Amino acid sequence: MNPKTSSAATQLSQAVQAALFRFMLELEALRPELYRYCRYLTRSPWDAEDLVQDALARGFVTLGRMATPPPNPRAWLFRVASNLWIDQKRRSRETLEGEAELAVPYEPREPREAAGTLIAKLSPRERVAVVLKDVFDLSLEEIAEALGTTPGTVKSMLHRGRNKLAEPAATAPGNAVAAIPAVLDAFCAAFNAQDLGRLTALLLDTASVDIVGTHTDYGPEDASQHAFFGMLYGAAKVADGTGVEPRFVQGAQARPPRCEVRLHRGEPILLLWYAHADGEAVRAFCRVELEGNQLASLRNYFYTPEALAELGQELAVPVRVNGYRHCLSPA
Repeated sequence: MNPKTSSAATQLSQAVQAALFRFMLELEALRPELYRYCRYLTRSPWDAEDLVQDALARGFVTLGRMATPPPNPRAWLFRVASNLWIDQKRRSRETLEGEAELAVPYEPREPREAAGTLIAKLSPRERVAVVLKDVFDLSLEEIAEALGTTPGTVKSMLHRGRNKLAEPAATAPGNAVAAIPAVLDAFCAAFNAQDLGRLTALLLDTASVDIVGTHTDYGPEDASQHAFFGMLYGAAKVADGTGVEPRFVQGAQARPPRCEVRLHRGEPILLLWYAHADGEAVRAFCRVELEGNQLASLRNYFYTPEALAELGQELAVPVRVNGYRHCLSPA
C-alpha cells in the first residue's frame, strides 16, 4: 500500500474510533433497557446481545446521515432495533403481520420465560407493537413511528396480538441434550495450558474471532496477536483497572483465566473463569460455530453485562461484569 494511502487510512480509522467511542458513551445509559427490549423480541440472551450490537452499529451509521439528531434517543434506538429484527425475520422467511410465526422449540425455563413462550405466537410486527406498548409504555404514535405505519394500524396489531396471547399455550416435548464436540475439549485444554499456538491451530484459515462490541479478527494470525492473546493474558489489565473501569475490578487477580465447556439451552458454550480475592467467577462467555474439527467463528461476550448476568443466572454460576467500555478514552 502507498505510504500516503496507509497514513490516511490510519487517520480515518482513528477518527471513526473516536467518534464511535463518543457515540457509545452518550448512549451508555440506554444500553440496559435496549438489551431488555431486544431480549423480549429474540427470546435468547445471545441473540438479544447480538441485536443490541447490530442496532448500535446501525444507529451510529444512521446518525451520521441525519441532518438533526433524534429528539427521543430511547424511542429512536427501539426503532432501529425493531427494523433490524423485522428484517431478519423477513430474510429468514418467517411470517410477517397477520400470519402465524414459525414454530420455536419449547424449552422449560424459569417463570419469567413463560411470557417469552407466549409472545413467540405473535408475528414480528405484532410482537414489536405489544412489547413497546405493554412493557415499555410507548405511545401509539411512537410505536407507529417505529413501525413506519399509523396509530390506527398499531391499535389493530395490539388487538390481534393480545387476542393471540389470550389463547391457551400448546405443550411441546423438551429438547434433546447436545453432545460436546471434541474440538471444544481440545480448545479448553490448549487455553488452560496457555498454549497460544495450539489454540490458534484449532481455527480455520477463514475463521473470525469477535470480542463482541470491540473488534473482530480474521484468520489465525490476527487472532493470535489480538483476541486470543487478550483472552489468555488480559487478566492483568482487568486486575489493574486498565482493561475495565476501576469499579468493575471487584477483586480480580492477575492470574490467567480458566476455560470450561458447559451446555446452555442445549448448545455447548465456553465459560472463562477469572481468579478473584474471594474465589473464581465467570467474566466472559464464548459462543462458537464449528466446521468439522475446527472453529469457523468464535464470539467472546466480555463487555456485555446484561447477557453475562442473565447467562450466569441460567447456568447458576457466579459472574462479575465488566461494563461496556473496552477503552477508557477515545485514544
